[in-house]
Amino acid sequence: MAKPLIIVESPTKAKTIKKFLPPRYVVKASVGHVRDLPKSTLGVDVLNDFSPRYLTIKGKGDVIKDLKAAVKSASGQVYLATDPDREGEAIAWHLAELLKLQDPMRIELHEITKDAALAAIKDPHPIDMPRVNAQQARRILDRLVGYKISPLLWAKVRGGLSAGRVQSVAVRLIVDREREIRAFVPREYWSITAQLAAHESPIVFGADLHQIDGQKAEIVNGEQAEAIMAALDGAAFRVASVKTRETKRNPAAPFTTSTLQQEASRKLKFRVRKTMQIAQALYEGVDLGGSEGTQGLITYMRTDSTRIADSAREAAREFVVARFGESFYGGGRQFKIKEGAQDAHEAIRPTAAMRTPDSLAGVLKRDELRLYQLIWERFIASQMAPAVFDQTTVDIAAAQRFTFRATGSVLRFAGYTAVYEEGTDDAAAPADGAPAQNGKAAKKQPILPKLSESEDLDVKSIEPKQHFTEPPPRFTEATLVRALEENGIGRPSTYSAIVETIQARGYVEQVERRFHPTEIGESVNDLLAEHFKDIVDLKFTASMEAKLDELAEAGGDWESTARVLADFYGPFSLELEEAERKLPKFEQRDEPTDEVCVNCGKPMVIKTGRFGKFMSCTGYPECKTTKPILKDSGAICPKDGGMIAERKSRKGRTFFGCANYPACDFVSWDRVAKERCAVCGDYVTEKPKRGGAVTYICHTDRTHATGLGTADDADEAEAETAPA
Repeated sequence: MAKPLIIVESPTKAKTIKKFLPPRYVVKASVGHVRDLPKSTLGVDVLNDFSPRYLTIKGKGDVIKDLKAAVKSASGQVYLATDPDREGEAIAWHLAELLKLQDPMRIELHEITKDAALAAIKDPHPIDMPRVNAQQARRILDRLVGYKISPLLWAKVRGGLSAGRVQSVAVRLIVDREREIRAFVPREYWSITAQLAAHESPIVFGADLHQIDGQKAEIVNGEQAEAIMAALDGAAFRVASVKTRETKRNPAAPFTTSTLQQEASRKLKFRVRKTMQIAQALYEGVDLGGSEGTQGLITYMRTDSTRIADSAREAAREFVVARFGESFYGGGRQFKIKEGAQDAHEAIRPTAAMRTPDSLAGVLKRDELRLYQLIWERFIASQMAPAVFDQTTVDIAAAQRFTFRATGSVLRFAGYTAVYEEGTDDAAAPADGAPAQNGKAAKKQPILPKLSESEDLDVKSIEPKQHFTEPPPRFTEATLVRALEENGIGRPSTYSAIVETIQARGYVEQVERRFHPTEIGESVNDLLAEHFKDIVDLKFTASMEAKLDELAEAGGDWESTARVLADFYGPFSLELEEAERKLPKFEQRDEPTDEVCVNCGKPMVIKTGRFGKFMSCTGYPECKTTKPILKDSGAICPKDGGMIAERKSRKGRTFFGCANYPACDFVSWDRVAKERCAVCGDYVTEKPKRGGAVTYICHTDRTHATGLGTADDADEAEAETAPA
């Protein structure tokens, strides 16, 4: 009997799929990419048709040998079941080329379940070469930018730097935002709030000064506020109008890659990289035990589409009606798909609507369950009815000239909010100078007492308050991903890598989860903006992404692909030649210190190297003494009593370690507290909570009360090894 061969990327995915299929199918894994451009040379023929030269990836010899043997012994069809996106399409093509497959067929698994696997086997198709060419074009463009500009940065700035077609635009967004903040001039303004109550009513509510003499109230200084307060002294407050209207709020669409990354950052405090790692595991399959065995729990997690399959919408309807009743069902809502999205994909959703988070509580790891719950709730809510509110606006007259306004709303029908409500990001500073909201959710409107027109109100207090307009907030990982997506920069498969790369290169750093550009990041950004303006131009980069999308959608052959590459490379090569002639060598400023070298006695200065700042002797090169810069965290090492220093890993992540390293190897991802556990005396780590609060956890036993907080409220540490 013929034994068909199926090749996927991931061993986990292979293991899951094998359990779904009849025994005659052989399933193997390529363990990711098998070929790539060479590391030591450009690998692109820029003089002719921009054809790439690929090499087998180092270390893949045994994998390739195993795959070739499997192809040779396979007596049936060879199916390439790599991921259902352009990257997966390219891997399928590379496998076909490397393994010399005569008639390979492509199958796509948007979810890894038995039904999906069996259906995919019945619907194979040839490799989509236009998609492959579009992916190759992206890879070649990235190579041209990186391999041509990076050596220039090494020569003119310092080693270890790089430029990238997408990463450089991300850095520019952060640098531009930082300069907006520096240039921002706060503007003073005042508000006046009256605390009022209806006669004989226990409900006290606030009303803000809304108009003065029929015009919008704008109080720009304390003198104006004092004059208004004097005019209101002893004034009667009377209801001028009461307006009540019904409002509806619709649910958000199910997740795309970027919206999942944003929401996981807002609600779960996950970094983008962590979100994608967990989502990958949920997609590839989790052993549920019992009769279910291993199942993929979510659909493919790299997508920019909000489309939902009809079968999934029907499953959501059945769940909603069974759990909440017919009135909570939203009628099979389908969401508008943004222009340029790959509509072949679905949104990210659970593979089984009836598989609730509660049913997986004893199976999934804690963070896997939290992310699954986020995906499940968002999907179920997307198919539910709108929430209905009664919103009341009350205008109140005082001293003839002044109008105060109070607003309140009452939830009349919960609709989708019975399951899920979307988080909120920082609000950028509005054009009119009003204050930003600093990432907090919109303040819930209070419940107002029943009021009637011409009704007199009791004045409990009137309070003026000074405010200052705020600059736009710095980017978090979530808001940076949103900005990239809104500007058409990058694609779902690249967001995580972009965020990691700009930190690894030392161009930006995170302080309290917000991006700050480094000195070297600003310098490289300015250099690129002056000499390679297209590379850091948002519109140019977005238009290039659109052209590459068109290649994939319009069935472009390699000739049309090469034209797109040539249109870019011609002007770019001229800019490169001019920059090599004109670009001066960047001089990094050394920061003086009060320390002297222990070996030669000369002053020590702070320098910036490939992996961040360090101290160096000014006697270099005769004296090569260096030492790390240690930031005292204020805690004592539980191993040897030394100072616990705050450090940075090579990927830019903060960790805490003993200053006596390497003699003492104590390290922790979490900040070590000054205090010790009141129960056992072991050291305590700090875990930040939402809203800025901190919970303290005993290292020996998280159920111990520390006297500072309880472990019940704490988040578990990320399941990662300590940094080297």
